[in-house]
Amino acid sequence: MTIEELTEKCAYRNVVLSEPMQEQLLNYAALLKEWNEKINLTAITDLPEVIEKHFFDCLLPLGEEPLSGTVCDVGSGAGFPGLVLKIARPDLALTILEPTNKKCLFLKEAVSKLDLKNVEIRPERAEDFAINSREIFDVVTARAVAPLAVLAELCLPLVKVSGRFLAMKGTQGMEEAEEAARAVQVLGAGKPVIHQESLSTGDTRINLWYPKAQKTPAGYPRPYAKIRKRPL
Repeated sequence: MTIEELTEKCAYRNVVLSEPMQEQLLNYAALLKEWNEKINLTAITDLPEVIEKHFFDCLLPLGEEPLSGTVCDVGSGAGFPGLVLKIARPDLALTILEPTNKKCLFLKEAVSKLDLKNVEIRPERAEDFAINSREIFDVVTARAVAPLAVLAELCLPLVKVSGRFLAMKGTQGMEEAEEAARAVQVLGAGKPVIHQESLSTGDTRINLWYPKAQKTPAGYPRPYAKIRKRPL
């Protein structure tokens, strides 16, 4: 996919990518390639693939549901989806949680080089961050981080009541949603609004938007080892 094709596909979904935003995305792709030679950020480095499998994928939520206010990207890695969303929506107040220090160095470099404002990068795990920052975000999102039952316990405690948890999943998204149904209910969320899309490669993308209906019980999130060993 070219940047022009990305812009056209986004416009079809009522997502506007201005020329400066297109330039930022191309600069972001160049930074990814440069840094990927030093640290492992992504297995996808070919520009057309980066544009489709990373950028287009990360921008899909903007054409699905309203998105505004404070956003937290959990386990962002190389900045997906957080930095891509921020480029297309500079009005968002973005917090990135990424526990790997080397990746945080890249993220800080990208924020600086791309001249992004109102972005906070925290080298913390979500379960630790939640100790002092519970239920403060309008939207909490994560992409390709963990199984949904695990992910829900990491993310939903950070979502304010009336906010939303956006789980960005692939082909197994519906199966994961069924397996995580009890977990999201215990953690205070309602049934998800589901959006499905196919990339030109045939890969499926399933985005699940969970509304936060009530406060998450005080015992969650548990330590990560317990979450992994015994998901809700």
